Amino acid sequence: MKIEQLYTGCLAEAAYYIESKGEVAIIDPLREVDQYIEMAEENNAKITYIFETHFHADFVSGHVDLAKKTGATIVYGPTTMETGFGAYIAKDNEEFKLGDVTIKALHTPGHTMESTSYLLIDENGKEKAIFTGDTLFIGDVGRPDLAHKVIAEMTQEKLANHLYDSLQSKILPLNDDIIVYPGHGAGSPCGKKMSSETTDTLGNQKKTNYALREGITREEFVRELLEGLTPPPGYFPQNVLMNIKGYESIDNVLDKGTQALSPEAFEAAMAETDAIVIDTRAAQVFKDSFVPGSINIGIDGSFAIWAGTVIPDVTTPILIVAEEGREEEAIIRLARVGFDNTLGYLKGGIGAWKGADLKTDWITSLEASTLATVMHDEEGVEILDVRKKSEFDSEHIIDAINIPLDYYKDALTTLDKSKYYYVHCAGGYRSMTFISAMKRLGWHKFIDVKGGFGAMKETQRFELTEYICPSTLL
Repeated sequence: MKIEQLYTGCLAEAAYYIESKGEVAIIDPLREVDQYIEMAEENNAKITYIFETHFHADFVSGHVDLAKKTGATIVYGPTTMETGFGAYIAKDNEEFKLGDVTIKALHTPGHTMESTSYLLIDENGKEKAIFTGDTLFIGDVGRPDLAHKVIAEMTQEKLANHLYDSLQSKILPLNDDIIVYPGHGAGSPCGKKMSSETTDTLGNQKKTNYALREGITREEFVRELLEGLTPPPGYFPQNVLMNIKGYESIDNVLDKGTQALSPEAFEAAMAETDAIVIDTRAAQVFKDSFVPGSINIGIDGSFAIWAGTVIPDVTTPILIVAEEGREEEAIIRLARVGFDNTLGYLKGGIGAWKGADLKTDWITSLEASTLATVMHDEEGVEILDVRKKSEFDSEHIIDAINIPLDYYKDALTTLDKSKYYYVHCAGGYRSMTFISAMKRLGWHKFIDVKGGFGAMKETQRFELTEYICPSTLL
């Protein structure tokens, strides 16, 4: 038996490859499925099952393409949803043979109503591992406020109660030595305080995970689970529907999106389609020269998550500016979260744009030490912190304004367009995204603080609030 966790950092998502006696099961595959097919072929094995833990909101699964290319059976747990493709709907406790091992479906509603965990039983009948999807994370459990965006009659309170029952009746009775393989790790929007670890024993989770602690009451669980939840990204419901109804093959998406456009053709596409230009270069490279109206979302970061957050409608036409050789990577990552309408990329990058004598724009970025001097010499300097509220609440510059990047459009009604604002995040990634997105909306008086809060704190010249451990805020 072979188990391999295939972790994708930019989505904080884990897919799984399970193999026994030449048969393979894939759990929660990503959109680009050739990697799984190649793994199976290298091992002279055949993919026979695709197990889905639920209808994902944070990414588009590869189940439809993988089934078409391999003939494998797509399996979901008990659900009332009618899919737009062939799928087998498992019963609670139904078992599936995979070579010498058995995979048992445990219906664990709560994150969503169809949420199902898969218990792996070895050839000797011993329960070895459980693949929990978004039901149980390391240090956390799945948020219960997503399904009601698609199912109107379902409330987050009802789902939280279902999740309590699932954990108490299906997960906690299992043996302590069982290995927990979750669907996500730290950085995913699907939970509040996930660990950076991506696997653990169930016994250790019983000791350390707040949601599994001994004696926790239903009322305590529901209250703690719902406390501190922020609205999910706008693209989540659209991803859910794509996972239920099906979607265009990623092969077609790539054929369209990987069109290399000359500067003139790129400019024409901008005018004719009202496309949003995403520039994937590093923030401090982007700031010096970019196509006017571009939004900077660096590819070396949580690119897909921030793209879906800043541009909530997945049908939006998109044009790409990237470092040479990374254009396809950007298009794949966008497709992972449902953005299938990429129209092409700028051939030759920003160098070609400038070579064609086309107009460029820029953003001012200054050192944290320089800002400290400005604050000393001038009154009324406005600091804008675009980190998440939990980050801001734990420690921030005194008198700073907090507008998280997630809700950047709040700036349109809460800030004064005539004033200058010095913008920072934790390290400089999100602040450039915020400023470029606002600049696209006609707001130009933002100045980036290079290195973000980390650099500001390091100068020891800014007055900070007292540090509070973030875990005490939840």
